[in-house]
Amino acid sequence: MDFQLSDEQRMLVETARKVGERFGPEYWRELDARKAYPAEAWQAICEAGLCGIALPEEHGGSGLGMLEMALAIEALTAAGAGATLAQMFMLNPIFGGVSIARCGTEAQQRALLPGLVSSEVTFCMALTEPDAGTNSLEIRSFARRDGEGWRLSGRKVWITAVPQAKKMLVVARTRKIEEVKRKTEGISLFLIDVEREGLSHTPIDKLGTNTLPSSSIFFDDVHIRQDELLGEEHQGWPGLLEVLNTERIVTTAGLIGTVDLALRLAVEYGTDRKVFGGRPIASYQGIQFPLAQAHAISECARLMNYKAATLCDLGQPYGAEANRAKLLAAQAAALATERAMQTMGGMGYAKEFHAERLWRDARLFRFAPVSEEMVLNFIAQHDLGMPRSY
Repeated sequence: MDFQLSDEQRMLVETARKVGERFGPEYWRELDARKAYPAEAWQAICEAGLCGIALPEEHGGSGLGMLEMALAIEALTAAGAGATLAQMFMLNPIFGGVSIARCGTEAQQRALLPGLVSSEVTFCMALTEPDAGTNSLEIRSFARRDGEGWRLSGRKVWITAVPQAKKMLVVARTRKIEEVKRKTEGISLFLIDVEREGLSHTPIDKLGTNTLPSSSIFFDDVHIRQDELLGEEHQGWPGLLEVLNTERIVTTAGLIGTVDLALRLAVEYGTDRKVFGGRPIASYQGIQFPLAQAHAISECARLMNYKAATLCDLGQPYGAEANRAKLLAAQAAALATERAMQTMGGMGYAKEFHAERLWRDARLFRFAPVSEEMVLNFIAQHDLGMPRSY
């Protein structure tokens, strides 16, 4: 194993750090207060070539891998954004890029990937349903055949950045669950326009990640064209797994960057703050130990995520590693942001010190995009060989 970054990777990290510092904590605090979409930051990320890191060169990408994407996201999020910026990578190079690059036709790739890389085309994914949640195999949104296309009806919930997206990756059944031998059969992937007759969406008011809205979506007999099918009809499950597993890698990278940022803010405050005998409060073990614990957990998550990303780039199975890394990173981010607030005392509750936003945003990832409990179920069943519990 080689733990050294190449010169190219170090340059990539430095580029991401500089872009991230252009949009520091104050930028994200202001957007959070207005619940405003970070269009300016995303444009700069795309102009620096960071959106297309892992996308094919022939379509405007850099032809690198998930490891390089994880490195860039860590640097970007640590510079000031925190975990919410990683969702921009989920939406675009993952929901859009991975699905198109691995499942799309050559015509679909030529039509959409260059616009994704340049930020002209943005994406969202409609997967989660009110009565399915984590159990994606139980989705009920149904696309029935209608001539050369389909008619889609159903409902989705907690879908990110719908108003800002031009294209929506829709996961729907094209064979009802009662009609298939295995639940993984009969699922299809479609890439459709967000602005379409019969498609409507309403916002969900929420605790954090305010720069990216969440919505409920309603499909009322929405027409889907034949050329909007990604991959084979009824055979969308393997492609969806690729999207979900790479989403784990991106999520973890953003959480690791959040830990780095939260710890830096806490250490800076604790070193400057002197209230008992002129000694900085950062010298007290009661302050040090929880922050050190969060750092240790995050470093383990970082290495596991690098392993997951490397295996992905080698074309080897990586789902178990991606799940483990996400579990640890979410726990580390929860601890780091909460203890950063505690280190700051009352000022940790003040928006100007940024920790409260990091805490609000990071809390989401204890149960999204997959809950801790489901990750533990996966580890128990697949890693330990224990009986399935659900």
